[in-house]
Amino acid sequence: MYLKAEIDNTITIEKSKFITYIKRVKNEDEYKDFLLKIRKKHYDSSHICSGFVCHNIKRSSDDGEPSGTAGAPILNVLERNSLDEICALVVRYFGGIKLGTGGLTRAYSNSIVEALKKAKFVEEYEYNKYELIISYELGNKIDYFLSSQTVLLSTKYDINITYTFCSNDINIVEKVCEYTKGIKPINIGKQKIEKDATINL
Repeated sequence: MYLKAEIDNTITIEKSKFITYIKRVKNEDEYKDFLLKIRKKHYDSSHICSGFVCHNIKRSSDDGEPSGTAGAPILNVLERNSLDEICALVVRYFGGIKLGTGGLTRAYSNSIVEALKKAKFVEEYEYNKYELIISYELGNKIDYFLSSQTVLLSTKYDINITYTFCSNDINIVEKVCEYTKGIKPINIGKQKIEKDATINL
């Protein structure tokens, strides 16, 4: 599951301000670049702790907080919700009241959870991709079927109608043939498609 758009959120706990930034990143270099950008923006902060997940690579940093109280809780929330290609940074401005190790762990976890409540997500699926070229007469018969039973990518009108669509139905060719008097769609490869998704925090 992937983050649809970058988000930020701020919470205050015992006078300390926790500013969370969450962004989709495709590799570790993008994560490091984003961290550098936030460090420059918040050069006067007490800590900038982080978690990063990208396929099989995972990173976390306590950035001066007691070991295991910041980076690990951030990473745990990301992994618990099966998120990938994502980094989360929590900027802390110390408010003068010490939270203790348990309080810090809860604070950093809650910072991520509250930010994720504002987020929108997508799930990526891989489909078989097809092209179908038919006459206008046959197009009238199959148009609704393709619109309702497949992921219709495009419809082009020229001398004939060209449909480009995706489906993982193993019987899709036979079903299309029922509407087209035996004209078969051609498999032209694979297509990845993102669909809106939700997480349960």
